[in-house]
Amino acid sequence: MQHLLILFFATFSAAFMATVPPGLLNMNAAKVSVEKGKLNGIIFSLGVAVMVILQATIAVYISKFLHKNPEVVDVLLKIAVVVFTFFMVYFFIAAGRNKKKVKKIVKVSKKNSFFKGILLAALNLLTIPYYSGLNIMWNASGWIKFEVWDILVFIFAAGSGTFTVLYMYTVYFNKLENKSNRFSKNSNYILSGLMLVLLTITVFRIAYR
Repeated sequence: MQHLLILFFATFSAAFMATVPPGLLNMNAAKVSVEKGKLNGIIFSLGVAVMVILQATIAVYISKFLHKNPEVVDVLLKIAVVVFTFFMVYFFIAAGRNKKKVKKIVKVSKKNSFFKGILLAALNLLTIPYYSGLNIMWNASGWIKFEVWDILVFIFAAGSGTFTVLYMYTVYFNKLENKSNRFSKNSNYILSGLMLVLLTITVFRIAYR
């Protein structure tokens, strides 16, 4: 039971921080809320969360396959080093170059907000490798065991972490808008730090295999 709590909070935090920087999904959630009402914004956010849960589920089974094929893990860990290094540098540079800019907004009608949320979330091709990488690291740490409850906790935490951020943008957009530049910069630095931690763990894992 204890490892499930750790798994939930670790995954929730990772999902939360990955969704915090202003981008296509959270800014559209806010836009839908402003134009169509908060309820419609929440429905849009639920659509995004459902797709994230599906993507996280796919990521789990990719990780499970790799876990059962240890000859692939060494290669994957080396790839993970490159991926985490890339994201660490990317978020760090993004924080340094952070400027207030107009975000792309997709017009969302009231009756299909949920499906628009699913569609836009599906366009994020980095979600599956992100959660697959996290899953591998959590497995190496003993936080996930590829059992039913572990998988359910992982995907629920991923979805709820994402939904929580989108809900904040939906309900508190007016307050967040005035601080979005500083908010984005700080969150990018935090994400860069998170990638550094994951990179360090991965390198340590490779060194002591």
